[in-house]
Amino acid sequence: QVQLVESGGGLVQPGGSLRLSCAASGSIFSINVMGWYRQAPGKSRELVAVITRDGSTNYATSVKGRFTISRDNAKRTVYLQMNSLKPEDTAVYYCNAEIPEPSLGDYWGQGTQVTVSS
Repeated sequence: QVQLVESGGGLVQPGGSLRLSCAASGSIFSINVMGWYRQAPGKSRELVAVITRDGSTNYATSVKGRFTISRDNAKRTVYLQMNSLKPEDTAVYYCNAEIPEPSLGDYWGQGTQVTVSS
């Protein structure tokens, strides 16, 4: 049983900051890649940022320079620090993890709402 639980979403003013967390639990030996995706109303789910277990990162062009993804392997947790938030960042943010064992699988959290509005 693998579960991903996101937290940290909420309502913030433009220019503000939020920090999202996603903790993985269950029978997990390792996690290859963890990432954050988001889906805004009327739009498809898009990749925001991903990070490998070695710390390599990739970001969507729309968030480069504003968002930072990090992970704590001991805590099996991935974070997304979001600064200089814009109304266009409003979306449901989903945590994702690729877990290789017992067989390669892709897991998703339930999502957390981020609303950027004045």
